[in-house]
Amino acid sequence: MELRHLTYFLAVADSRNFTQAAARCYVAQSALSQQIARLEKDVGAPLFHRTSRSVRLTAAGELLEPLARRILADVDNAQAALDALAGVRRGRLRLGLVQTMAVSLDMVEVAAEYRARHPGVELRVSNAPSSLMAAAVLAGTLDVAVVSMAAREVPEGLDHRVLGSTPLVALVPREHALADREAIDLADLADSHPLIQFSRGSGLRRQVEAAFARAGVGAGQDFEVGQIHDMIRLAVRGVGVTVVPRSSVVGPGSLLGLGTTAELPHGARMLRLVDDQAVHHMCVVYDGTRLAPAGAAFLDVLDRHVTGRSA
Repeated sequence: MELRHLTYFLAVADSRNFTQAAARCYVAQSALSQQIARLEKDVGAPLFHRTSRSVRLTAAGELLEPLARRILADVDNAQAALDALAGVRRGRLRLGLVQTMAVSLDMVEVAAEYRARHPGVELRVSNAPSSLMAAAVLAGTLDVAVVSMAAREVPEGLDHRVLGSTPLVALVPREHALADREAIDLADLADSHPLIQFSRGSGLRRQVEAAFARAGVGAGQDFEVGQIHDMIRLAVRGVGVTVVPRSSVVGPGSLLGLGTTAELPHGARMLRLVDDQAVHHMCVVYDGTRLAPAGAAFLDVLDRHVTGRSA
């Protein structure tokens, strides 16, 4: 079994198409097919079900896929470690980032400093629900992920560092019946206005639904939006109400760019929740047994920003 065979195998597994996989690997389709056939001979089982219309993994292929990803990730990490030993900071960092920050931490500044310190590292940033990104770190397809999870929610097998937390707040339009209050119970908010919710599977969605459950009411869903910024803007413009982390609305790194005492546009109100457990948690997760130098360097930069924020 050769490493290039695993690379070809994953290209086909990802694209479900031999022609596209060959183009991705810069080889002729016939050559790629021959190498896949050789790999299947080595493992002693077919890896793909092929028809004129589709390509899908067999049971053997499904078993090999996560192992192949880990093997290739280990090779990358080994090369990066050797580069670091020689004083060369190269490699690749596959970083997952949630949209919401639970702390006054500007991830743009973190990424900018990391890039300035380690320009030779290829930085790949992706976004997905926290549970999926944590699973990707476990699978070896992400190196580090900043996720919306409390420490107790981090999957077994992952290391983590707590970054902080921020209270959830309700955003209501100026004409809302509760707009003149300082704090509200979510039971009073339910059914009072269309509710704007974040994507299913996200950490924020779980936290908001748990808060409504503690208030004894269902969260419901009138709108489902995939961008936190859009949720806030829709609520500010009076389309509905929403519940989001306070740090997404005001303070350093807020999505609206507002200072800590700024008034919301269009007369909208930000209301505190009486539920002290309604908190948005944030941590960074990684696999310390497999972390490459590029990932360790990112954690160092992140730690400096966290320490500087809390100093």
